Amino acid sequence: MSVTARAERRASISDLLRGNSRPLFSFELYPPRNEEETQRAWFTVRRLESLAPDFVSVTYGANGSTRDRTITMTKDIAETTTLRTMAHLTAASQSRDQLRRVIGSYAAAGIRHVLAIRGDMPGGPLVPWEQHPEGLANATELVAMIRELGDFCIGVAAFPDLHPQTRDADLDARVLKEKADAGADFALTQLFFTPARYFELVDRVRSIGCDIPIIPGIQPVTRLAQIERFAELSGAELPPPVVARLQAAGDDPKRVRKVGVDIATEQASELLAGGAPGVHLYTMNRSLATREVYARLRPEFDRA
Repeated sequence: MSVTARAERRASISDLLRGNSRPLFSFELYPPRNEEETQRAWFTVRRLESLAPDFVSVTYGANGSTRDRTITMTKDIAETTTLRTMAHLTAASQSRDQLRRVIGSYAAAGIRHVLAIRGDMPGGPLVPWEQHPEGLANATELVAMIRELGDFCIGVAAFPDLHPQTRDADLDARVLKEKADAGADFALTQLFFTPARYFELVDRVRSIGCDIPIIPGIQPVTRLAQIERFAELSGAELPPPVVARLQAAGDDPKRVRKVGVDIATEQASELLAGGAPGVHLYTMNRSLATREVYARLRPEFDRA
């Protein structure tokens, strides 16, 4: 069966969110930059495929720098595995015509799920954003374009710890509603470590009449320095108790991974108990910590 035919027959992520009596489990990969990373990425894909996740997403890279590799990897996963695939697409540094071509490439490859995000400028999320002279102004316009061009299931970003440039919780909620009104089907959150922030975001969004499903994104920490750098760039809050637990693990990678898995499992359990519709795990193209978190949460994901 062709990938296009399989995509047409398969339930969408939106269908799963509406019809499932259990929470969804999914994970994120990034496109490899060289042969060594390619081997590691595909090892991760094959190991995680055995867990039968509900979907896998492939990132687009800072300012769209990995766009060709994203298209290739997403297509290859769709064609050679049983995984439901979602490609990322960013509006940053691209014209409308370029975006239309990428959307057409996804459609031609049978990719029916797209995560539409504004994206960052070169230098990271704290660099002031500039619209491409012939491009789109924001993610809401990108959602509208994707909706106009094809029968896609569209995801968007949400920010429990506030968007790093706006730092305005009410504005973040209004923007998410605008994206939903433009045609977004669900949202995935940016990385965060405090479950209460997620529930506060959901409450704010619901209070303004928006019922878009919001799936929390979690990363099992395997290296403290890496997550500290990410938090610095993204504006994510690293709670002192989380940092203290990771620092107590010292320089032993196995101990750090165990603590990271413990923290991620505790966070996911609290989120699912509070009604989150699923958990999206940021893997950094490594499968072990992801599989360990899944093993501990499996009763939740297997619940009929």
